[in-house]
Amino acid sequence: MKIADLELGDKPLFLAPMEDVTDPSFRSMCKEFGADVVYTEFISSDGLIRDAAKSLKKLEITEAERPVGIQIYGHLIEPMVEAARMAEAAGPDIIDINFGCPMKKIAGRGAGSGMMRDVPLMVEMTRRIVQAVDHTPVTVKTRLGWDDENKNIEEIALRLQDVGIAALTIHGRTRAQIYRGEADWTLIGRVKNNPAIRIPIIGNGDVDSGPRAAAMFDRYGVDGVMIGRATYGRPWIFREVRYYLTTGEVLPQPTVVERVEIAKRHLRKSVEIKGEYVGVLEMRRHLSNYFKGLPDFKQTRLQLVTLTDIPALMATLDSIAERWGDFDTSQVVPAPLSHEL
Repeated sequence: MKIADLELGDKPLFLAPMEDVTDPSFRSMCKEFGADVVYTEFISSDGLIRDAAKSLKKLEITEAERPVGIQIYGHLIEPMVEAARMAEAAGPDIIDINFGCPMKKIAGRGAGSGMMRDVPLMVEMTRRIVQAVDHTPVTVKTRLGWDDENKNIEEIALRLQDVGIAALTIHGRTRAQIYRGEADWTLIGRVKNNPAIRIPIIGNGDVDSGPRAAAMFDRYGVDGVMIGRATYGRPWIFREVRYYLTTGEVLPQPTVVERVEIAKRHLRKSVEIKGEYVGVLEMRRHLSNYFKGLPDFKQTRLQLVTLTDIPALMATLDSIAERWGDFDTSQVVPAPLSHEL
C-alpha cells in the first residue's frame, strides 16, 4: 500500500487518532509493538490559529514515530487551511482531516462527522487544504453517513478523491450510531471495490483481534486496517494482529509480569516527554487499563490513579506482578473505553 509516495508495505495497520489517548508516549508504545502508521490526537483548527498551548503541543512529533499523521478538525474553511499549513510545518508524513468525530460538541458545530450534512462544504474545504499543503499528502477519516437514511459514503469517497486526497479511512458506523451496535463493513467494501476508486481505502471499526483484522482484509479487500478503541490498555494488539496475518496463529495474551514491564516502559516514556508531574497525571488513564479484568483489583487500581510519586508507582506495579503473576491473562481483554475520532 502507498499513500502518495509513502510506502507502507502489505496490509498495513494504523493507530486511530484518539483524543486524550494517542499522545507521544502511547504512540511510541504502539510503534514498538508494530503499528505501521500512528496519528496524533485530533487538533482543533481554532486552537492552532489562536496559538492555544494545548493544541500547539499536539503538533510535536518525533522521528521514531514515522510514518506519523497529524489530524485536524474544524468547521470553517479558512481556519482549517491555516491549521493545515501549521500542521505541515511540523513535518508530519500525512495530514488527516477529521470528518468522522460523532461527539455532540464537535459534530453539533458542523465539524467532524457534522460535515457529512454539508457535502459541498466538505469537498471545498478538502480541496482548499490539498492545494495549501503541496508537500504533504492529505487524507480523510469519516463515517458511512449521518444516519441510516443518509449513508452517502460512496458519493463522498468519489468527490474527495476528485479533489486530491491520497487515502480515505472509513469508520463503519453512521454519526447517529456514535459507537453503538456493530460496525458495518459492507459499505466500506463497496467503496473499495468501486472501479472508479483509485486511492487506498482503510477500514476502521470493531477490529479487536488478528482473526477479525484478517477477515476484514480478506472479505472486503481494504488496503489497510485502522485500530482504535481496542488499543486502549493493549498497545501490543498490533503485534498480535501482525503475527496472525503472517502465521494464521493467535498469540497468547501477555502475562501479568509482561504487562507490568510494558506499563513501566510506558510510564518512563511519559515522564521523559512531559515531565514528572504531567507525565504521571496523564498516565493514569492508561495504567489501570493494562490490568483491567484482574480480580480484587479495586484497591490497587485506586493507587495507580492517585499516586504521584514515581518510586511508589513503580513499587505498586511490582506488587501487581508479585500478586497476580500466575493469573491466566487469556481471560483479560480490556474493554474499549476511548473514542475513535
